[in-house]
Amino acid sequence: MQPVMNPKYPGLSVRVADEGFAPYIWGSDFSFEVAAYGAAQIGKPVEQWPVTPIVPYRKCYGIDPEEFSAFHNAPDSAIFMAWLDDEPVGHLVISTNWNGFAHIDELAVHAPARRHGVAKALLDVAQFWSRKKKLPGIMLETQNNNLGACRLYERCGYVMGGIDQLRYRGIDPHTAEVALFWYRLFDNPLENPLSPTASPRLVP
Repeated sequence: MQPVMNPKYPGLSVRVADEGFAPYIWGSDFSFEVAAYGAAQIGKPVEQWPVTPIVPYRKCYGIDPEEFSAFHNAPDSAIFMAWLDDEPVGHLVISTNWNGFAHIDELAVHAPARRHGVAKALLDVAQFWSRKKKLPGIMLETQNNNLGACRLYERCGYVMGGIDQLRYRGIDPHTAEVALFWYRLFDNPLENPLSPTASPRLVP
């Protein structure tokens, strides 16, 4: 796959991950600040969710590059890296799930590189990869304390298909963290190129 360029950010490109993937992971900061928990509601925009502010703290996902070693050069999975001005700044791990959807196993952006279109570029590549495999859509999971990610997925056409209140109770019985499952469905009639109301699709 040739590098996918983003015309809005000329220095940004996405490529298949290479041998630099592990060093990039170990040298990056994927943490983000949590300042509130949202009470997610299916069918309602994120901006309309009730929000409970909290004392801010930083959350960091423990990312191990070896966890996805089998995803390289596999028929039903892939790892992509985003580059900004020749520096690796983000990655996407994607695979074919048991239910036929593409599954974004991991999407992360190095903290200093955020707000440069990196996550959007990676989501565009996820859509390109999924459509090329003729899958019906994409699914992923995030949490109700990552409201920035929820807003991003919503802007990119994802809809929430499920809420799991208990997923993280095994880790912390008193947690307020809730799992949210988002889907990008490709059978939306607004994306049908024959529809008079069709909107342009970005295909990297």
